[in-house]
Amino acid sequence: MTPRAALRTAAWATTLVLLSTTSHAASGATPADLQRGAAIYERCVACHAFEYDRTGPRHCGLFGRRAGTVPGFQYSAAMRESNIVWNEKTLDVFLKSPMTAVPGTSMGYAGIADAGEREALIGYLKKEGKAARCRK
Repeated sequence: MTPRAALRTAAWATTLVLLSTTSHAASGATPADLQRGAAIYERCVACHAFEYDRTGPRHCGLFGRRAGTVPGFQYSAAMRESNIVWNEKTLDVFLKSPMTAVPGTSMGYAGIADAGEREALIGYLKKEGKAARCRK
């Protein structure tokens, strides 16, 4: 592991330890939360879809997947080497500021500053990831 990758891994580990005391209601999202999450997801569809890759990788199968591993998708080296496994906490950190969370990522999006918006989006991603279209 390169020194830069080791530093990035250590930074993620520290962040995740700090977040482990925080709870997210995304798994118990209300219909209104999910509707809000769907509206926020509209910002993502310029680059992402659930069932197929676009400029960004597909979102079906996102939870529990190691970052940078969708077969056939060309990720940045930073994302491939990040050692991130996507869950509510890692997505929250990444969506807040992708370029800070994974320096060198090719996801050129400033992020979602509002914690409530991130929570709604994560709840929506989680729900839709279990939908029939993602179980094919």
